[in-house]
Amino acid sequence: MIYRQNYATPDGFDDMVMISDGEKLTGLLFTDSEDMRKFSLPENETSLPVFDKTKEWLDEYFGGEIPSFTPDFCVSALSPFQKRVSEIMREIPYGKTMTYGEIAAEIAEERGIKKVSAQAVGGAVGANPICIIIPCHRVLGANGAITGYGGGIKNKANLLNLEKNSLQKLNLAPI
Repeated sequence: MIYRQNYATPDGFDDMVMISDGEKLTGLLFTDSEDMRKFSLPENETSLPVFDKTKEWLDEYFGGEIPSFTPDFCVSALSPFQKRVSEIMREIPYGKTMTYGEIAAEIAEERGIKKVSAQAVGGAVGANPICIIIPCHRVLGANGAITGYGGGIKNKANLLNLEKNSLQKLNLAPI
């Protein structure tokens, strides 16, 4: 069974919807995003412990803190390539970014091949159903261009600014 609950974000961001299988978080999306088309969601909201933990995480994140924990989540139906891209995204530190090309080069090196397509990486990043927690917003186009975000370019830019400003307030340099 699929469950959902809405999350009201601060000004500057679209609100979000949390999705669960009843045990773990299986989706976290901006409500007005093109990613919402990927899900068939129930109309009624449900209260679940995983939603409470996810709200706590989101409150810390949007409050300008580096979250101290990660809610239980499950990402299924990804290819091995998509899983590897997801793992690399989870390794990108708060306030730091990578380009699609850098991820492609890392995977090519791991596989001992000459090249992996940055566009293929873009497709794998776009398959991420749990935004922010799996920080696909930290993946940029060539030369640091803010592009390709299913949650909306405005949200991506605002997430990056939030992290940058939070690090400045905490007197921390990007890790």
